Amino acid sequence: MWNFLKAVGLREELLGRVIHQGDKLAHYARACTDIVFRYPFGEQELLGVAARGEYDLQQHTKASGETLDYQVPGEKTRFVPHVIEPSLGVDRLFLALMCSAYDEDEVGGEARSVLRFPACVAPITLGVMPLLKNQEAHVKKAKELANLCRRRGFNVFYDESGSIGRRYRRMDEVGTPFCCCIDFDTIENGTVTIRYRDDPLKVVDRMKIEDIPAFLDKQCELDMV
Repeated sequence: MWNFLKAVGLREELLGRVIHQGDKLAHYARACTDIVFRYPFGEQELLGVAARGEYDLQQHTKASGETLDYQVPGEKTRFVPHVIEPSLGVDRLFLALMCSAYDEDEVGGEARSVLRFPACVAPITLGVMPLLKNQEAHVKKAKELANLCRRRGFNVFYDESGSIGRRYRRMDEVGTPFCCCIDFDTIENGTVTIRYRDDPLKVVDRMKIEDIPAFLDKQCELDMV
């Protein structure tokens, strides 16, 4: 569970563990550990993991008269399986994710607010924008890329309003990890440059439009290591 929380974007330095012992344990539990999160308003329980032993299945056996033990294949060994019960509330997890993701920094001397969602949970995966909205070729290519990625299951936001810098900032504020700008080079050779939210000044090689969905697939993998 700890690795899962980190993988979806919770900051490890805001996480902690509380181990229940003695009379703080529920009557059915052999062990129980809570993972807590340090919110701006204080530390609160985020989730609990209880080792309930064989209590649950033994209660079913008593009530039904049917044994629920398990025989190891090829052996005479039989035992009643134990139950591990994780308990997690979506609302408190979402709040912890928002608290972890929010950040403020500067790009080129300009302050910005940014949500640093991992790509796997970002509500918008890709922002697509034509460099010039009055260039029909730019707009056409941008919409083609947006539709290509949507067909592959990605949430894409198409934006042609305002300067390119302002459009990037809007994407930063909602946590969009990547942006593609359709420019004159795109029209000539069918490539775009990926703009990274967390490293906006990074210069990367141009990528063919048809390769963008595979790039996003790779970036959205949940890293549980």
